[in-house]
Amino acid sequence: MSAPASYFRKLSRYYLWFTACFGLFLCALALLESEGMPRIWIGYLFMFATITLYATIGVISRTSNVSEYYVAGRRVPALFNGMATAADWISAASFISLAGGLYLHGFDGLAYILGWTGGYCLAALLIAPYLRKFGQYTIPDFLAERYGGGAGGRGAPVRAIAVGATIIVSFTYVVAQIYAVGLIASRFTGVDFSVGIFLGLASILVCSFLGGMRGITWTQVAQYIIILVAFLIPTMWLSHKHADNPLPQVAYGAVLPKLAQREAELLRDPKELQVRAIFRARAEADAARLAALPQSWEAGRDAAQRRLDTLRLREASLSEIRAAERALISWPRTPGDAAAQWADARGASLKRAQAPEPQATPFPGADRARSDQRRNNFLALVFCLMLGTAALPHILMRSYTTASVHETRVSVFWTLFFVLLVYLTIPALAVLVKYDIYSHLVGSDYAQLPNWIAYWANVDKLNPLIGIADINGDGIVQLAEIAIDGDVLVLATPEIGGLPYVISGLVAAGGLAAALSTADGLLLAISNALSHDVYYKMVDPAASTQKRVTISKLLLLGVAFVAAYVASQKPADILSLVGAAFSLAASTLFPALVLGVFWKRANHAGAVAGMLGGFAVCLYYMVATNPILGGGAQAQWFGIAPISAGVFGVPAGLAALVLASLLTAPPTARSGGMVDHIRAPE
Repeated sequence: MSAPASYFRKLSRYYLWFTACFGLFLCALALLESEGMPRIWIGYLFMFATITLYATIGVISRTSNVSEYYVAGRRVPALFNGMATAADWISAASFISLAGGLYLHGFDGLAYILGWTGGYCLAALLIAPYLRKFGQYTIPDFLAERYGGGAGGRGAPVRAIAVGATIIVSFTYVVAQIYAVGLIASRFTGVDFSVGIFLGLASILVCSFLGGMRGITWTQVAQYIIILVAFLIPTMWLSHKHADNPLPQVAYGAVLPKLAQREAELLRDPKELQVRAIFRARAEADAARLAALPQSWEAGRDAAQRRLDTLRLREASLSEIRAAERALISWPRTPGDAAAQWADARGASLKRAQAPEPQATPFPGADRARSDQRRNNFLALVFCLMLGTAALPHILMRSYTTASVHETRVSVFWTLFFVLLVYLTIPALAVLVKYDIYSHLVGSDYAQLPNWIAYWANVDKLNPLIGIADINGDGIVQLAEIAIDGDVLVLATPEIGGLPYVISGLVAAGGLAAALSTADGLLLAISNALSHDVYYKMVDPAASTQKRVTISKLLLLGVAFVAAYVASQKPADILSLVGAAFSLAASTLFPALVLGVFWKRANHAGAVAGMLGGFAVCLYYMVATNPILGGGAQAQWFGIAPISAGVFGVPAGLAALVLASLLTAPPTARSGGMVDHIRAPE
């Protein structure tokens, strides 16, 4: 038996045993729950067991060898590399937020699935095999060699820009993953959100800090198994519950017509119309207060003070006085604060006043122009996600870990297969959960709300993930009275479907695995870029292998803590952060990578101009159209949302690269020969 075949059989045996033991662990917890074990202890056991597992793999895989640390020794079999890449790819945005996006936005949410899946096909066809044939450690390595040569030479500016792009893209992406870690840890252990972030960070660091790509790879294979089991079990249960068919990918087509019928009923329901009218009235009141500033702010503050004084004079009850004190303390401190607070409240009320998005209707709009704008944004987002996926450094790095170019191509097939097992289930989950909520929660009695509502409302008391308030006072839950954050949907699915709590713990473990697996890869991409491309290639080319690995580990530690701090500030929702990362990756790296492989005339000046031009246009558009920074719909070009800024950044980068290359001297014979080498038949 050959060594590769023996290695593959040994790995297969290990992971089959792991899967069997994980199944026994689930059965044991289910038995303990039936015997009365408290839910909080089940959550603790899941968190402790999975984090201990990842830490154990990290310790076993520890290494100081450069090849093992950066590229897992280039000996990962295609099947297992496919599983590891799928785990790296199925991030918190995919596992936690994507089904929630489909629930909230209907057809428009499919842009993420189409863009991400199509993007990996682009990476497989245009970039990944050629990077493996090049045979280095990082993406900046390829770009520096292709566009100018070795360390300190003409490739140094290209390398520096590529490192900057890798750091910005990966850091933006990793903040979203660490935010998800905090969300899951706080829900299932009861710790504070910020504490949960740093608990999860410990697991990330053990794998990536000790073992680098080697430790991350074998941890990600285990994480993929957990992700798959965690996602399929509750979805299959809901599928059987609502369609009498355990295959959700097939069954949810039968549920869609029933959901459409229920949506139509709710659109005509008089009580729903009453609640939406109340929200419209609130929005109009906020608009009036905004128009009357600063007098409205002063009048409201004086009224709150007078009410408190009156209650104290007539010796009202302590609860009434405390409520009046809280109202006065919470009143905006300045007219500027009032403007921001009331504008947010008006926007939220207007959103709640609108009828819900129909699940299966493409690009709904009040008129043809609105519908066309939504279609254009859908296509622009698909474009950005596809090209951003094909240029993500932490995904492309995995093409370096296989034994040959052929193994890389086979690995790409397995990655797509393993990703699609989850991605084809996500739309089904969104439809099944939506139908369950629309048919069971809506219309129920407020006095008998399910326990999961209270659980999730208390995870983050400042920004509740779910809220239900009896707006019209009839004691019955209306759809417009439910405010649900898309990030909570998948994690709450087992409780929504009435499954045992042990399945909730399983889903949390799956979400944690998705966030940790991607965070591991992203942090390693950042630290490798800094240690290998900056320190070794540009600062100290004579550094020993031991010193290079040590520097990488120290940098990884520092970046991880900075990312955790930023995530604890909750800068945005998960999908928004991830979308920004993809637009930046597409605009900055995709043109240089693809033309570096397929156009011999592309040169150093073109690469510099293309990366800087694409990044500048993309970043400018994001900033100029961001409402928080004073932008808005009036600043958008052709009505394109800021999340799709790459639709302008990519053409700008391509044009700058082509023009600068044509207007300057052709590349050296070495660079041209490199293109011939990486495109030559195997």
